[in-house]
Amino acid sequence: MASRAVDAGQANGGDRLFARIGAFLAAHRLSPEPAHYAFAYEVIANCEGLVARRVAAITDGGVRLTTHDIASLGGSAVAGVPLVGDDDGDDVPLTGDADAHQAMMERMMLQLDGFDDTMRVVHAEANDFGRDLQRSADTMRDMGAEAGIEAIAALTTDMIQRVQRAESKLDHALRETEELRTALDEARGSARTDPLTDLPNRRAFDETFASLHRDTAVTVAICDIDHFKRVNDNFGHAVGDRVIRMVAQMLASEKGMMVARYGGEEFALLFEDTPLDEAAQVIERIRQVIAERRPRVRETGELIGTVSFSAGVAEGRVGEGRAALMARADAALYRAKDQGRARTITAS
Repeated sequence: MASRAVDAGQANGGDRLFARIGAFLAAHRLSPEPAHYAFAYEVIANCEGLVARRVAAITDGGVRLTTHDIASLGGSAVAGVPLVGDDDGDDVPLTGDADAHQAMMERMMLQLDGFDDTMRVVHAEANDFGRDLQRSADTMRDMGAEAGIEAIAALTTDMIQRVQRAESKLDHALRETEELRTALDEARGSARTDPLTDLPNRRAFDETFASLHRDTAVTVAICDIDHFKRVNDNFGHAVGDRVIRMVAQMLASEKGMMVARYGGEEFALLFEDTPLDEAAQVIERIRQVIAERRPRVRETGELIGTVSFSAGVAEGRVGEGRAALMARADAALYRAKDQGRARTITAS
């Protein structure tokens, strides 16, 4: 009996471990691959280990693991890892699915090879047709009046057939090229779009900033959702994702500024030709509208509580680079946090 009790306890413990590993995979949207399971097992089973502590630090505030994070911690990143900007601002390439990107590159190379082969065939046929046409013309010239309608008709028919074959091959190659161009355009867009909110991501924000004329007057802001970790802890990551999307939609509804998800629960805003105080007023108005909402958990109807964010706003100075300007906005954000959150602070 005692042995059975021990076995049952071990089984229950194994079930609990299995459930926690499953919850970890689901929270970080990791596919149930053996490599991901092994990584999750190391984190869950050895919760005091170095890997687990690193994961806790990286994901503090509800941020999901990226392929870069998993690889840096010794794991193997495979298909199914979400696209989320890491702490250094480097995005996972394209959609975050390494297998899909490899397949796209292989498809592109095959199509390029196919197009090259098609052009070679068409070129060879055009040369052959030119030589045949010249020989036929020489023959009819030598025959003079004996060259009949039948010979001319046969030559014309052959010419038409060859042109039609060449056009068909070229049309096929052009369709494949257009499909490839569309796929690459979509991939390029995915590389600059946050998949959770459909907002531009950090890379897109930085590229847009860099593309501005140096004389453009700019104001930037960094907004960070307050106490976001509590939302994840109390209601789960799925509800946390909905809160992020709600804030993203409210920010994006305001015209005249670029809104990007800068990482985790943080958003970056870019204003052109907008004075500091005016930009701060826009952000504060949005913040108050969000704070007045009473979001609930969709499945249970339970109130989530007040959702607020803190914001730091900075106006560009002559000769100031993006990094320095963002650093001043970030410092203003921290002052907003230190002063009690749920407020907008402008940088001096």
